Amino acid sequence: MKNLLATLHDYDPGMLPALADVWGVDAKRFNDDELIEALHAHMQDEEAVQAVWDKLGESSQGALRTLAGSAQGRMTSSLFAHTGNGKIRKLGRAQIARLRPHIESENIAETLYYRGLIGEAHDKAAGNIVSFVYVPDDLMTRLPLQKTSYGSLDAADPAHAINLLALEVIDSLPADGFQPADTTIVDDMTSLLAILQAGAVTLQDGQFHADSLAQIRPVMLSDATSRLPFLLGIGSSAKLIAIEDGKALPRRQEARNWLSATRASQVRMLADAWRKSQSWRDMWHIDGLLPDDSGWAYDAAAARNAIMRLLAELLPASGWVSLSELIELIKGTQPDFQRPDGDYDSWYIRNDEGEFLRGFESWDAVEGALIEYLVAGPMHWLGLVDIGDDLLRLTAYGRAFLGNSDWPPMTEQLTPFSARDDGALLVSRRTNRFERFQLARFAHCLLAADPYIYIIDGESIERAEAQGISRQQIHTFIAKQLSGSPLPLPIIKLLRDWGTGTSTRVSLETHIVLRTTSQEEMDKIFAFPAYRRYLGARLGPMACVVRADQWQQLQARLGEDDIDVDASRLERGQD
Repeated sequence: MKNLLATLHDYDPGMLPALADVWGVDAKRFNDDELIEALHAHMQDEEAVQAVWDKLGESSQGALRTLAGSAQGRMTSSLFAHTGNGKIRKLGRAQIARLRPHIESENIAETLYYRGLIGEAHDKAAGNIVSFVYVPDDLMTRLPLQKTSYGSLDAADPAHAINLLALEVIDSLPADGFQPADTTIVDDMTSLLAILQAGAVTLQDGQFHADSLAQIRPVMLSDATSRLPFLLGIGSSAKLIAIEDGKALPRRQEARNWLSATRASQVRMLADAWRKSQSWRDMWHIDGLLPDDSGWAYDAAAARNAIMRLLAELLPASGWVSLSELIELIKGTQPDFQRPDGDYDSWYIRNDEGEFLRGFESWDAVEGALIEYLVAGPMHWLGLVDIGDDLLRLTAYGRAFLGNSDWPPMTEQLTPFSARDDGALLVSRRTNRFERFQLARFAHCLLAADPYIYIIDGESIERAEAQGISRQQIHTFIAKQLSGSPLPLPIIKLLRDWGTGTSTRVSLETHIVLRTTSQEEMDKIFAFPAYRRYLGARLGPMACVVRADQWQQLQARLGEDDIDVDASRLERGQD
């Protein structure tokens, strides 16, 4: 940092008489330039330095030790102020003469500044021009500091471990593994849009209703509970989903355009929607934080983009860095990234215990938690960062998102459907998303994996017909997706026979119904492929139709799994 002479020249000339008073120099004998020279000489005298030091209170001495022991003998003005030292008022000559801040200061920062023990300057850090307070280099060597190096400072000190210019890059793979980023958010958004297309998804207070979650979760590749609200929020921000009258529905044209795009473009559209979204407020989705909606304004997009600008400057193009060090670096250089006014008292945020998180002492619980959430949540879900235990690393998508490279095309080889002999359709993640969305209009997803497993049954045929989709259209669509491979016989027979012939009429007329004693039992039976082949439409939480000509096979199959079936009513009806 700067030396003492440069610091004296930087001070407002109105400060010079106050400094002369502190250091015992007769200011009346000199003009400003001469007074600076006299002060410079006097402030290098060890006895004079000791005398000024001895007049400082313990808190001022401690603050000076901390500052001198921090990296390069400096600390951001914001961090220095927030850690109990206060802000420096820049007063003019008349104000200094009237207020005498060198004698009656408002805080520790002013005590040190108006006695010439610290200076304030600007430098670039974390890609931004930042204000620093510092101890002049040559003055530091003369101060009677007992602890003057980073290594001797208490590890709890806020400035103890941060090199404000760079993060340490870890080139090797974490020994305990890591979670690579992927693009499954594209697949899960496709599945969500397909479910919304059926029109049965309801919302409560802007979130999925519990009944809707029971439909959605089984078809998601990710079981992260926190990712489902993000899918809804970012789908709405990307104009893929409309929320009307307590329901979520796909926007037909926008959804079709997105579903028909390449995977790389789909990721980019979702990431850009998140970057700009005002409606999706990340801080409202952090475990342990309970922000209050009223009484204060919050600009979610501004906070998010302030962090992205910092990450663009701080994160290396390759290699791992420590997430906790990143958070500490931002705290040390740009702690007010989402609070430009530096106000840490007017926001209404509570923790799980109901305590309000106010003051800079809550920075880690609020701002630190927000940074951690953005990295391990949305950025990871969107394929922008790999994460490990307290580690992160940018992906090709992440570098492009932060503006450090072009968006990678990441071309993919599209894969057609395939089919099993039992009629199940296997759909790879590399299948065109619009084609899978179309399939979901008349097929049930039994398993969300790679590949997805879909089946067509009587219920799905009826659902298709309610949408104006004929059996011939279903036949043509599947045949096209199988790329010349023959349709499995079960699908052909189902499309030909369902709703016609004696067996189906018997089923409708006699109403053969399977009933369970609980909804949980019915959910398990209805979801199990070995049972579903015998079942028709579900009639409620604990009942469903059984195909009339197959109830005995179902009874036998359930018996093999030690599930007792009371068929006495059917047997009496046959006598």
